[in-house]
Amino acid sequence: MNILISSAGRRVSLVRAFQKELKNRYPEAKVYTSDADPQLSAACQVSDGYFEVPFVSQPDYFDILIKECKSRNITLLIPTIDTELLPLAKNRKYLEENNIVPLIASEDFVAKCRNKREIHRFFSSHNINVAKEYDKKALELPLFIKPIDGSRSVDTFVIKQQKDLTDYHFQNEKLMFLEYLDHDHFDEYTCDLYYGKENKLKCVVPRKRIEVRDGEVYKALAIKNELVDFIRERLNHIDGAIGCFTAQFFKHKTESKIYGIEINPRFGGGYPLAYLAGANYPKWIIDEYYLGNEISENFDCWENNLLMIRYDDEILVHGYKG
Repeated sequence: MNILISSAGRRVSLVRAFQKELKNRYPEAKVYTSDADPQLSAACQVSDGYFEVPFVSQPDYFDILIKECKSRNITLLIPTIDTELLPLAKNRKYLEENNIVPLIASEDFVAKCRNKREIHRFFSSHNINVAKEYDKKALELPLFIKPIDGSRSVDTFVIKQQKDLTDYHFQNEKLMFLEYLDHDHFDEYTCDLYYGKENKLKCVVPRKRIEVRDGEVYKALAIKNELVDFIRERLNHIDGAIGCFTAQFFKHKTESKIYGIEINPRFGGGYPLAYLAGANYPKWIIDEYYLGNEISENFDCWENNLLMIRYDDEILVHGYKG
């Protein structure tokens, strides 16, 4: 009944949430973590145990991962970073043959999420507006530039003047030139979605992003607004969707305009706000995958207008010999 949170990094709150919910049902069960450098991972230090793995791009990654999981009776794997999602989805059968269930969407849907242009097509097919993409020879200013497969706000640019455009922007084929959605007119939301085993939406928690650092939210507000019904109507069922997703939307401050930005089929860095508000996805995962219970829809289980303000803390590791 043990769980692994992979690439744990700084996900201390997520580890503690799973520890609390798992031990409420199985007091002897453990939440393990893995990381490429676990001694320097705060989440690894607070978990019930950890082990080192190579980067997912290395050919021996899955053999080492499975060996370590088997030695610890780990039967459920929770991924946390974008780069491991597609390899895990592609190797689902190999993991399941070794009694390890990866909580990951289908390979097809993960591939869509990893390609920003594909996820734009997905949104459009579900009657959700997306930012217009410009041909690089016929652009309009201001514009927003981001990579087709990026994450954590790396290689993103707001371009307001022609002089800010460089050869790098034009020559990098991965960069998308998009309509700029001005924060003076739009609020940015990251929504925590939960999909049951039957690929049906069970809950939505919109988190208004107030302050972000290094691509991760530090101040946010859980708020029940029209996004809940908007998402419920349009994304009520997604083929291959299971577990926690984070979906980003821009909502106009005064008009009824909502734009879909991207979907990440994993727990987001800001999910602890949804958990503390009452959207208990770790419990639902344990109920579904260990107890075999079907999860009922519950769109009102969480506290409205709950503000999260994060701060830096310290974790001390005694006798470190790195």
